[in-house]
Amino acid sequence: MWNEHNTITRTIKKVMPSVVSITLKKPKDLVIEQLKEEQKAIHEKSHIEIPEDKIDAQGLVDVGGGSGFIIDGSGIILTNRHVIEEKEVLYFVTTHDNHTYEAELLAKDPVDDIAILRIQPTRKLRAVKLGDSAKVELGQTAIAFGNALGLFKDTVSMGIISGLSRAVSARENENSAVQEMRGLIQTDAAINPGNSGGPLVNIYGRVVGINAAVVASAESISFAIPINTAKRDIKDLKKYGKIRRPLFGVRYLVLNQTLKEKLKTPVDYGALITKEHTIDVAVASGSPADKAGIKENDILLRWNGIPITETRSIQDFLESHGVGDEVTLAVLRNGIEIERRVTLEERK
Repeated sequence: MWNEHNTITRTIKKVMPSVVSITLKKPKDLVIEQLKEEQKAIHEKSHIEIPEDKIDAQGLVDVGGGSGFIIDGSGIILTNRHVIEEKEVLYFVTTHDNHTYEAELLAKDPVDDIAILRIQPTRKLRAVKLGDSAKVELGQTAIAFGNALGLFKDTVSMGIISGLSRAVSARENENSAVQEMRGLIQTDAAINPGNSGGPLVNIYGRVVGINAAVVASAESISFAIPINTAKRDIKDLKKYGKIRRPLFGVRYLVLNQTLKEKLKTPVDYGALITKEHTIDVAVASGSPADKAGIKENDILLRWNGIPITETRSIQDFLESHGVGDEVTLAVLRNGIEIERRVTLEERK
C-alpha cells in the first residue's frame, strides 16, 4: 500500500505541470452587442451590465473555459472541442507556473470531442506521455486532472476504470445540441465541469483518455475519450495540416429485438436507413452512401462481413477507417440481400 501511495504521489507530481487552464474571452462591447441581440430575439429589453470582476485590464470578458494538457513541449495542447466551441472568441492558456499565453486553434475533430491548440512559450514546456487506450483494463487505477468548476486549479481525483466502449448522449448545457459519444472509457474518478479537457492517466502517468463528460444525475459515473482517438487526430494534423475523418452519409436506426417487433422488420440487427424528422434526409445527396446506391428503408446488415449491432454501430466502424477506404456492405432491400461497395470520403 505504501509503495502504491508513493507511486501515485510521484505520478501526480509528474503530470500536474503539464495540465493547463483554458479561458475564452471576448471584447466587452462584443459581449454586450451579442446579449442585446439575444434579448431582441426573445422580445426582452433590460439594462445590460457586466460585472467588473469579469472584465480584465484589456477590456476582455471571460465567457467560458476548461482544462487541457501539453502533449509537446513546443506548446501543443489537447482539450475537448466543446471547451473551445464558442464563436468569435480569443483563447488564452495559463500554464501550471501561472504564465498566460494567447492560443491558436489548430484543429477540431468534426466527430469526436477533441480540439488541438498551440501556444508560443518562451521556453520548452513539460509534456505528458501518451499511453495506449487499447490496453486499458477494467479495475486499473485512473487519475483525473483539471480545474474543477473552473475555480479550483490543480484538482486531482482518483478511481478505477469501471467500463469500456461506453456510448452516451451528452450536451454541454441546456441550450447546446445533443452529441452522441461512443467508445468512451468510464471511470469513477470525479470529473467536474471545468475538468473537461484534462488528462485521465494510469498509475504510471501515461495519458489514456481526455476527460469529457459526467452523468449529472448519478454519482461516480464519468467518461473520457480514448487517447488513441486523439493520437489519430494528431497524426492527421502533422500529415495533412488538418484532421481528416471519413464520411458515409446516412441517418440510421440500429435494430434490436424490440424494434424488430415494433417496426415489423425481417431482422433484429443491422442499421435501418431512415430519417429522424420529416425535414431530414435518410441518405445525404452526393455522399459516399448515395453514390453507392444506398436507399432509404435499406437495412445494412454487415460491414466488411461483420454484423452491425447495438454494440458495433456504423459510427463504431467508421472510427477504424480512414478517408479513401473501400467498404463492402451487405444490404437487405425488399427482402433480398445485395452487396454494395462504398468508398469513404472526407467529412467537410
